[in-house]
Amino acid sequence: MPKNAVRAARPDRRVHEWHPVDPLIAEFVVYLTMELKRGPRTAREYARDVEILGAFLANRPAAAADGRPYRGPFGELFADARLSSLRKYLIELGTREYGAAGIRRKLAVMRRFFAFLKREGHRPDNPALEIQNIRLPKRLPKALPVRDVMRLLGTRPPAGEPDARRRRDVAILELLYASGIRRAELIGIDVADVDFETRTIRVIGKGNKQRTVFFNQATADALQAYLAVRPASPDGALFVSRQRRRLSYQQLGKIFATYVKLSGLEGKITPHTMRHSVATHLHKSGVDLMTIKEFLGHASVQTTQIYAEMTLDHVRRSYDAHHPRDKALRDASGEDK
Repeated sequence: MPKNAVRAARPDRRVHEWHPVDPLIAEFVVYLTMELKRGPRTAREYARDVEILGAFLANRPAAAADGRPYRGPFGELFADARLSSLRKYLIELGTREYGAAGIRRKLAVMRRFFAFLKREGHRPDNPALEIQNIRLPKRLPKALPVRDVMRLLGTRPPAGEPDARRRRDVAILELLYASGIRRAELIGIDVADVDFETRTIRVIGKGNKQRTVFFNQATADALQAYLAVRPASPDGALFVSRQRRRLSYQQLGKIFATYVKLSGLEGKITPHTMRHSVATHLHKSGVDLMTIKEFLGHASVQTTQIYAEMTLDHVRRSYDAHHPRDKALRDASGEDK
């Protein structure tokens, strides 16, 4: 493997081949990927949201009893859809136990889709703009304490796990915490993307944008131990399954969930939790928000601002412990003695 490997332009293999059935949705996907530069996973998820809307307008279930999604075609349903129907659709989503965030996301996709239809002359208006946005309760993302991350990283693999898989899983856990990369970014890594000399990896982030992420010595050791026994893969993927193919998004989720369960940690902990955790830990240690923004690959520092809010507790404890006035009072009263 070259020391300073630079990835040539290549198709994003994170998502299996998939093509919409409805012609308008197919046009929408081309618009998303070619003009808006959205990644293939985002385009597929947007298209599926539009298909679910189409199924509602067609008065059909979004999926068959066997789980197969209904994908159209939908004819003139989108061109003829009225504001009242779109409102009923969002109400219906609420009865299907969609949360506020899920409904808000589908409304955003509707707005984008109908704006596209208007632009392309398929209808004269964008009725989704008439719907008021859904307010979300302000929730800070979950970050694990350092001790819990260390506990997860130190979790032993399931009994009887082959050596190659055990080393692979250790390397995955270490890399998630070291680099703060997203799950889709991790499975998209090729062996040639890893540079041990500089301890960097080139990844494909949101919007198909490439960026360089860093990893620490613990991760370097874990990756080299894994590469020593990694099975050959036809497409050069770094992390491969027992079939010697690139791990899928779902497979990585299952691997991570297995180690969370074995660790005994409670609550909802996902690969993305590691991203929030390392960002929070770095900020608590004094790393500024602009640096964390670049580290995480955020487009705007406003997105990174959440980590400042997440560390307020840490700031409060430091303030209470070290403010000269209260410290002087404690010293005078003998509280700290």
